[in-house]
Amino acid sequence: MRSDDLQNQPGLVITVTESARSFLLSASNDPRLSQELRELALTLSSRTTAPYKQIRSIWVESDVDSRPGLLSLFSGSNFVFSSPKPREKSEELKERLRKLQEISERKEYQELVKDITPEKDFNEPFSTYKDQIGFGLHVALTMFTGYLVGYFAFRALFNHSPIMNAAGGILGLVFGMLLETLLFIIRTSDREHKSPSSTSRLKKNQ
Repeated sequence: MRSDDLQNQPGLVITVTESARSFLLSASNDPRLSQELRELALTLSSRTTAPYKQIRSIWVESDVDSRPGLLSLFSGSNFVFSSPKPREKSEELKERLRKLQEISERKEYQELVKDITPEKDFNEPFSTYKDQIGFGLHVALTMFTGYLVGYFAFRALFNHSPIMNAAGGILGLVFGMLLETLLFIIRTSDREHKSPSSTSRLKKNQ
């Protein structure tokens, strides 16, 4: 058995006592052992710990009459336990753990400031396509209604004059557009005023 193979053997590791060190030094000069075992014995003799299997393999190949007893050889030796190397995390796992940590920290922050920061109880104007389409239809309906009101009002006042009827319709259309613009400004300003008031109520409750 080669010394490289013996040194790579996993298993029980013990401390090298003086009796074991003396045996290993004598084994390193034993011509009856192979060159590999003599080199291994010399290497182990300079260490404070060594694998049990390596020392035992040298003891087994040594001369029966000159070698010490196995019990006396390992008398006073202690077991050496080594913790396994921590598994290295892959880059993908590290990135995933980093994202999970960011999400956890964001949730913790939101939990801390939930009593200070008011919840948004309204949506921004035109934040969705539904709001945009609804507002557009509402404006078109208001302008069309204003056109009809102006058209029929001028028709009754100016004795069915086509030009005046059209002018009345255009005037009603413009009036409807202005009315819708005014209503939009009022609704937007009303939403903006509600937000600070809710914030002040939260501060008062603290």
